[in-house]
Amino acid sequence: MRLGPTELVIILIIVMLLFGAKRLPDLAGSIGTSMKEFRKATKDALDDEDDEDVEDDADASEETSDTSADPDTDPGR
Repeated sequence: MRLGPTELVIILIIVMLLFGAKRLPDLAGSIGTSMKEFRKATKDALDDEDDEDVEDDADASEETSDTSADPDTDPGR
C-alpha cells in the first residue's frame, strides 16, 4: 500500500485541523528531538553490548592461560 500525493495532502489537512498550524512546528521539533535521543540511546546500548562481549572474551582467554600455566591446578596430577 503506497501513499500517493492526494493521500498525503489529506493526511496533512487532517493533522493541521487536529493540532493547528501554530503547534505543528513545535510538534515536529519534539518528534525530531525524540528520534535523535532514541537513536543515540540505541547506539550507546549496542556499543556497550559490544564492549561487554570483548571484555568477556578477554576474561575467558585470561582464565584459560592462567589455568594452563599453573601446575597446582592441573587436574591430571
